[in-house]
Order: sequence, then structure tokens, then C-alpha cells
Amino acid sequence: MSNSVVNAPLSLAEEAKKRRSQAMEELWKKLPLSMPKPDDLVEARFLERSGARAFFDMGPVGVGIVYGREYIFARDIIKNLKLGDIVMAKVLQSENEDGNIELSLREAGRDLVWLEAEELAKNKDVLELDVIEANKGGLVLQWKKMKGFLPASQLKTSHYPRVEGGDKDRIFQELKKLEGQKLLVTIIALDPKEDKIIFSEKGAEGSDLKELASKYAIGQVIEGEVTGVVDFGIFIKLEDGLEGLSHLSELDWSLVQNPHELFKIGDKVNAKIIGIESGRVSLSIKALKADPWVQAGTKYSKGDIVQGRVLRFNKYGALVAIEDGVSGLCHISEFGSADKMREKMEMGAIYPFQITLFEPKERRMTLSYLGEEAKAPELPKAEN
Repeated sequence: MSNSVVNAPLSLAEEAKKRRSQAMEELWKKLPLSMPKPDDLVEARFLERSGARAFFDMGPVGVGIVYGREYIFARDIIKNLKLGDIVMAKVLQSENEDGNIELSLREAGRDLVWLEAEELAKNKDVLELDVIEANKGGLVLQWKKMKGFLPASQLKTSHYPRVEGGDKDRIFQELKKLEGQKLLVTIIALDPKEDKIIFSEKGAEGSDLKELASKYAIGQVIEGEVTGVVDFGIFIKLEDGLEGLSHLSELDWSLVQNPHELFKIGDKVNAKIIGIESGRVSLSIKALKADPWVQAGTKYSKGDIVQGRVLRFNKYGALVAIEDGVSGLCHISEFGSADKMREKMEMGAIYPFQITLFEPKERRMTLSYLGEEAKAPELPKAEN
């Protein structure tokens, strides 16, 4: 007699149950279902409140719960929810000891705000925001109960504080005049982890300004009036309602460290338009002057001994001019340290150097310090 067990045939009811089970299993396989992970943003349908707990229908993945500190933070939201209302929530824990998905409504709201900010920055959308306060670096603006910063360098030209000498206290007083005003700005940078949003007024200038600028072309020479002198350049009026900026580096072929020494408000100047973007006009004054490197290319060669004036020191060495507008670097390695370099040379003094690299077309030159011989006569000036 065989000891094997013969399986009895399934009843009709059991067969039907098995088929339903198999069908459901196949259906689940086809659905793009996955358990939500911590930090995921999900939709949750409100079910009920029970004490200091709120329960939400999460569909086939289970039930969500908001409780403890998260309930306290979100109680103003929860008290207004009705059965079936859908909210966005952030997953804190995929499954707690009770088998529920722990949620945060507060964190979801915060994440949604940052997602919106990213979208606004990407699309360069213009926002009209209130100036909450000023500080010495710029303005603090309010957006969706969050504070962001607008650096003074990102103000449009008509709002930039034009203070003689760049006095920080006076700049601060000028910035304070903008408190309480509404500004049109765009978001140019953000960091959710640091709760930082950076705004700019430059990208939100109106169509009127762009229309005015459209009458001008790159390469065009204009005559204008200096309307502002700041540490980084000068503002020049092209016509009513339109100004251009000539940056510090575009004022002269020679090194300009203080624009206030060369220009004053009301001066009439000629400048060349070198850029037009979103209603902003960039100007160059030095472009209308002869490039001293062109003539220098016919006068100097690698290996020449020259007299050079020390213009300034930086972490790489000393910037030395062999004539107006023609300067190169004497590397700090020549001296061993910054202190020794300053012992050997002083700002504004003239010393003998040898040209070790000379590429006039690239406006590049390096020099080697030759010693402490007697200072030479004044350097020749470049011809304009």
C-alpha cells in the first residue's frame, strides 16, 4: 500500500478564491506601487482626528499618521480639514511600530515652497516683493513668510547708492530709503539646507528700459554725462531713463584703483558700447584710446632689462608697470615670502626688472626683480 498522500480536488469556492488571489497578485505586479520612503512627498486623504493624532488614507500602501510634535506644528492645518480633503505630506518613517506611515505636513509645506522657488528661479519669473530691512550689504526681502537677501551689487542702476568715496555708513543710509518699498526681482540662487534665497533686481527691469536700450548697438560710440562714481566704475547717462555702466576695468588701460580720482558727477565723456543685455548697457572708455600693448610689442622683447613701477601687491606677487597700461607680474617666488617681497620693494617705487615672458597680443608679461639699484627716472607714458 502506498504511503503517498493524494491531494483532494479543490471545491468550487476554493478554486474561485485561488483564481481571485492569483488575479490580484498579477494586478499588483502591474501597478507601479512602492512603499513611500523617508523624505518622499506624497498625497494623503484625510480620514479622522483622534486626540492629538490625525489619520490619512494612503491608498493601497496603508494609513498615514501625523502625531506628536508634527501634530502640534500642523494643528492649524489639521483643524480645518474635512473628511476626504487631500493634502501634501512628507514621509518621516515608512512604517512605525503600529504599521502606520509617519507623516509631516509642516515639512511638506516647506519642501513645496522650495520646489516653487526652484521653478521660479529656473523660469526667471519676476516677483514683486516688500523690502523688510536694509543692512550694509544690501536689502532683506519677504517671500512666502521667508526672508531672502538682495545684495547691493544686484540692485538696478537707479537704486544703487552712489556715494562719493564708497563710505559704508552713507551707503547704508541710502539703502534704508528703500525700506517699505516694493521691488521687482528674480531669484538667482537658493540653498534649502541653509534657508537662503538670493534675489536680483537686474533681471526684472521693465520692458520700457529694454525698449530704450534697443535703440543702441554694440560698437556704437556715445557721448554721455557721468551720473554716478562708485568703487567699481562709473554710471553714464545715455538719455533720459537710460544709463550705462563703465566698469573699473574699462575706464583706462592703466590700472585704476579709485575712479573718484579720474571722474566726477557731471563730466561729459565718450564711451563705446561693448554690451547690451536685458536693458543693461555696458560701456568702455578705454576702448576709444590706443591700446598701449600694440606699441609695446614693437619696443620690448623677452630678456630686455626695463625699469618698472610697483603698482600693487597681491598673493601672487607684485603687479609692475613698465609704462602706462603695460604691466606684468613679478612672482612672489622671486622673494620667498610676502614679507620679504615688501622688504625689497615698496608701492609706487621704481626698480630694475628683466622681462621673462612677453606676449603683447595676449597682454601677458612676467618680470624678474634684479636688485636694489638706485631708482630710475620717471617712466615714459604710453602714447594715446
